[in-house]
Amino acid sequence: MSKPSDPPKPAALASHDTKGHRARMRQKLLEKGGTALTDLEILEMLLYAGAPRGDTKPLAKRLVKIFISLPAVLRATPTELRAVKDMGDAAIAALKVAETTGLRISHSRIKGKPVLTHWMDVQDYCINKLAHQPIEYVMLLLLDSQNRLIADETISRGTVNQTSVYPREIVNLALQHFAHAVIIVHNHPGGETQPSRADISVTKDIDKALAVMGITLHDHLIVAGINCVSLKSLGHL
Repeated sequence: MSKPSDPPKPAALASHDTKGHRARMRQKLLEKGGTALTDLEILEMLLYAGAPRGDTKPLAKRLVKIFISLPAVLRATPTELRAVKDMGDAAIAALKVAETTGLRISHSRIKGKPVLTHWMDVQDYCINKLAHQPIEYVMLLLLDSQNRLIADETISRGTVNQTSVYPREIVNLALQHFAHAVIIVHNHPGGETQPSRADISVTKDIDKALAVMGITLHDHLIVAGINCVSLKSLGHL
């Protein structure tokens, strides 16, 4: 009769359980698709790149507790992420790759396409780009004569509640890209969906300056959280 082996140590049990858990997670993803995963599970799997072995769920929970949501975690800066316990550069790089991939996919839906017939995709891209920024950004979408997206440029970075933009900068950038029309986009980090008086005033000034050069201002969009507000739809253009 062979001698019974010693019972596995707690560490060995934990390692075996982690391997089994990862296999179950992968199987769930492959069989049911990504929509079957919760945000926490997605984050947990992204963190595998920074932790070939071990349980990444505690770190995923810690990140969500600090940054509130999966999109906010992906949008966090490397410096912010590095301040979280157990976040190494490999894990940070994995999250930033995921963020970049999402933006590239979103951008591909509107690049070179008539934006006025892909309006929901345009708003989705703007939300993905600016929704989680902690300060105000102003972005310009530059369009050709068929209203296809030529390029998008960030033209101003400000503070948590304001940024400066000058009509001449908008006009010069449009001329540099030989744009026939533009769309202005900026974010409200505080989530306020209503345009300020300054938003309305500068929009009208830009519209006039562009019109002199024969360039159309199609809209001015405000990204406020998951909302994208059109100044044109509000009657300000």
